Amino acid sequence: MANDPRAAAHPIPPFPAGFLWGVSTSAHQIEGAADAREPSVWDAFTAEPGRVKDGSTAAVACDHYHRHTEDVALLAGLGVDAYRFSVSWPRVNSPGGLDFYDRLVDELLAAGVRPVPTLFHWDLPVDLDWLERDTASRFAEYSSTVVGRLGDRVQKWITLNEPAEHTLLGHALGTHAPGKQLLFDALPVAHHQLLAHGLAVQALRAAGAGDIGIANSHGPTWPASQEPADLEAAAFYDVLLNRLFAEPLLLGEYPEGLGDLMPGDVAADLKVISEPLDWYGINYYAPTRVGAPQGTEIEFGGITMPAELPFSVQEIEGVPVTDFGWPVVPEGLTELLTTFRDRYGDRLPPVVITENGCSYEGLDDQARIAYLDGHLRALHRALEAGVDVRGYFVWSLLDNFEWAEGYARRFGLVHVDFATQERTPKASYAWLRDVLGAQRTRTRG
Repeated sequence: MANDPRAAAHPIPPFPAGFLWGVSTSAHQIEGAADAREPSVWDAFTAEPGRVKDGSTAAVACDHYHRHTEDVALLAGLGVDAYRFSVSWPRVNSPGGLDFYDRLVDELLAAGVRPVPTLFHWDLPVDLDWLERDTASRFAEYSSTVVGRLGDRVQKWITLNEPAEHTLLGHALGTHAPGKQLLFDALPVAHHQLLAHGLAVQALRAAGAGDIGIANSHGPTWPASQEPADLEAAAFYDVLLNRLFAEPLLLGEYPEGLGDLMPGDVAADLKVISEPLDWYGINYYAPTRVGAPQGTEIEFGGITMPAELPFSVQEIEGVPVTDFGWPVVPEGLTELLTTFRDRYGDRLPPVVITENGCSYEGLDDQARIAYLDGHLRALHRALEAGVDVRGYFVWSLLDNFEWAEGYARRFGLVHVDFATQERTPKASYAWLRDVLGAQRTRTRG
């Protein structure tokens, strides 16, 4: 594909030397080979009629398990420094499961791509439950197993991906696996995931691993108006989706009395949860406009929000949206990062953007190029404002199984024909390759 003339006319500003450029995926969404691992909660969930909008499953997905060599070649051709993938806990529990990740890590290193594994990306073994405290201990044991096998070659680790979404969508609203609709009775799930993170950090450190982080999803919360009811609802939403999952890690405390709602010896658990991190991962997609409850069920971004929630999520007007209906607001990334810097000060370690991306159809995906261009410039503005950002990972390398949406949403830089498994790089792949090449040239210069 031809170089994008816009990149030459208006290049992305240079990022610092050593800035880490990568792309991300997750095991359940791309690996397939479901017959070569134990089942996860997502296998059980997708087997229930009506759970996935197109009725599909991830039994084959992108068949990455068998085609990983081809996908590593795509990574090398893209010119990224690092590849963030997730390790499937059910696969590790299966005979020979770690052999796959052994091969993958070796092939990545041979291609000059740094492996960055995430230890949990929602595919919990089907016999476990985050409502049970013991699951946190089991996660630490599993983490020890993985680092024991891969730790001689893997230098950078992520414990959990998006515990907020896994709590809210999987256990409070029931739109994701395991499909529970507990509303605020799902809070123990948040606590046990955070405890699992802290125990995993301890296990990784005990094995000699360093450079450990987490991938938390965050975004600015914008009140629908300055009316007191809207301000109160927005503040509550911000606590629930941002502060609940950041402050136990960064400050060693829950916000505004939420610790009283958590199970067990919370004070002792918080000492584990707040084990020091080497860096803090943020998945950013968009701000959220929040107002007072409207007393009715609301459909938003593919999710049904029940009427009894003490807030309502509302459309951000006057901005473009992705094919998923998500608002495109690059400046929200700058706002989020400067807010976190101001809110947490020196308690915030260096930041890595562990996910940022969008769903659009088509091979000539100019809208994705515009999205990534805008967000990289917004990220650079945060750097100029003094935020210590060390890396950026695009979501995602491949079109994949997009959870409850099935195969209807395409986030990839590479198009996947799910009937033939043929991979075709999109225009955005070529654009990002050229951006990364220019970054390296300008940094060396």
